[in-house]
Amino acid sequence: MTKQLPWGTAVVVGGSYAGLVTARVLADFFDEVVVLERDPVDGDTGSHPGAPQGYHAHAMLAKGGEVLEKLFPGLREELHEAGAPVFDYGERIDFLLPAGTAPRTRTGVRIQTFTRDELERRLRRRVLALPKVRMVAGVSCTGLVRDAQGRVGGVTYRESGEGRGGGEPDLARGRTTELAADLVVDASGRTSALTGWLGELGVTVPAQRTVKAKVTYTSMNFDRPEEGHPDYFVAYQMLFAPRVARAGVLLAVEGGRWTCSLFGFQEQPPTDDAGYLEFAHALDNPHLAEQIARRTAQEPTYRYTNVDNRWRPFHLVKDWPDRLVAVGDAVCVFNPVYGQGLTVAAMEAELLHGMLARQRAAGRPLDGIARDFQRRVGRLLLAPWTLSTNSDLMWDPRQRAVAARFAHWYNARLFRVAVRDASVWARFVRVVNMTASPAVLFHPAVAAKVLTAGPGRGPGGR
Repeated sequence: MTKQLPWGTAVVVGGSYAGLVTARVLADFFDEVVVLERDPVDGDTGSHPGAPQGYHAHAMLAKGGEVLEKLFPGLREELHEAGAPVFDYGERIDFLLPAGTAPRTRTGVRIQTFTRDELERRLRRRVLALPKVRMVAGVSCTGLVRDAQGRVGGVTYRESGEGRGGGEPDLARGRTTELAADLVVDASGRTSALTGWLGELGVTVPAQRTVKAKVTYTSMNFDRPEEGHPDYFVAYQMLFAPRVARAGVLLAVEGGRWTCSLFGFQEQPPTDDAGYLEFAHALDNPHLAEQIARRTAQEPTYRYTNVDNRWRPFHLVKDWPDRLVAVGDAVCVFNPVYGQGLTVAAMEAELLHGMLARQRAAGRPLDGIARDFQRRVGRLLLAPWTLSTNSDLMWDPRQRAVAARFAHWYNARLFRVAVRDASVWARFVRVVNMTASPAVLFHPAVAAKVLTAGPGRGPGGR
């Protein structure tokens, strides 16, 4: 029988969504998991100041929901009891494509809609209840520690002196502590300092890839009717370069509320009530304005502009140090209009779980797993990155790669077919929800329909 090696301490830098999901995975393999979190959060905290995007509409794609349910059994029902609906993607979404309204038909793809705030609160409570997990809040990670073998052997962090107390932590006046670890995970998000820390160790990271989206989101939550509920849980009008520059999404979420996010390319949807409603009225999907107009209670309105696609190519680092991995937005940030971020982070956690399980079963130490993990993450990211950036690049199609122009041309024709052909729409739904490869959209039976598609109805046509 293979001896099971005892793995001691894992440190997770960042206690937001990606950090919480990763900590849950690590608790299956390590004696202790320490989560270092900058904000003074606790089990009652949902989205926190370190994640300003948390106020806006978030999509948990079907694949992400499946992974979370495996890691957190009963989470879907727990959220459902709080009022987060579960439904078939094709039956309860009023989806306005650039070529018209998508078929309202069963696809077999089940999703659930909720706020990022509620999801994080539920996950944080569950993770902090695990006996092996300990969170240290109100601290800032300041660097990596390397051991005599050249591996990452821990981190340094600075305490604020505030801990879990109120107010913003004063990180500048705290003392610095060194924390030894058998594995370090950077889940600190889009503001990650990992590239700099690696530089201090003599490790060079290739230049970050950036594709600017130039899209602004303005969002609010407001009351959803208890009686006379419409026949949809989501109403959506998608952005599509270069013709559809205004869009929005309306999600039914927990607590009897709607979350509405309005999008504008090179335009900022207003934050005042009258301007917000006027912008929604300008959309071709009327359901967003209908529900905004009938609201009787609302929460504050937030604007978010930091939506560029950014990929730190850690998978290309040849001398990546052992016992260090990076996940979530610390690696790759997507334009949130495509709803990929939460699901990709869950898939990365699932990947890490599988690799650790095989390493443990074989009786092997942790050495060698880190670089392999980052390479696999690179392969995992390729499809969602291509989907997101190909669309964003086409706001200015001049001098764009032939592949990006072809993908955009193909998608435009695909949408013309999808509004008339439920089977093609169902394939698109599976791809968007990351339960099927994009290759299914290029199957000969689909490609023949796409290549012979007639003219569409134009942007926003219903």
